[in-house]
Amino acid sequence: MAVVLEANPRTDLRKSVSKQLRAEGHVPAVLYGKDTASTAVSVPNVTFIKTIREVGRNGIIELDVGGESGKHTVIVHDMQVDPIKDYLVHIDFFEVDLKSEMEADVSVNLTGNAPGEKEGGVLSPLLYHITVRALPTDIPEEITVDISELGVGDAVQIGDLSAGKAYEFVNEPEETVVTIQPPEQEEPEDTGDAAEPELVGAEDKDEAGSDNN
Repeated sequence: MAVVLEANPRTDLRKSVSKQLRAEGHVPAVLYGKDTASTAVSVPNVTFIKTIREVGRNGIIELDVGGESGKHTVIVHDMQVDPIKDYLVHIDFFEVDLKSEMEADVSVNLTGNAPGEKEGGVLSPLLYHITVRALPTDIPEEITVDISELGVGDAVQIGDLSAGKAYEFVNEPEETVVTIQPPEQEEPEDTGDAAEPELVGAEDKDEAGSDNN
């Protein structure tokens, strides 16, 4: 059974009102879907965070909007966070059909210690999310990628990963998820030796001129 999250409809969409909502402990949000008209709502900040911790980033939530709207089966499609103050700015709730497959972005979780890093290589994640197609209830919380056997120059591509039985990858097989780049080569210092032959040549020429005299 999905966790219920209470939401309130919003009618005044001015920035000043949204700012006041945040100050009172609520997060402005929007509810929408394939067959759902966009509806402005707000949810309690603390309750929303507890809900996400309980169901997971891609978990199913019953959004109970007061008034005539009623309950909506949703997932969190996007969360905007203030990068400086680290608080929730806005949430997108997407209404889903539990019987229809959908696409969703799933976080990549790198596990293990790559031998290539000990050799001086640089760990370079290239994909932080992988898109999967699945029923809403089968969307994984994360995609685990083992890097414990990666040496310098090695990489993991989408085609190297095993999809779950209930979902498939949407990304192209040749897309690189993570790689170990070779260490940067230091450029040799310029010692100025290249100028010496010209000086020596000049001295030799002077000496030759003295001998002729």
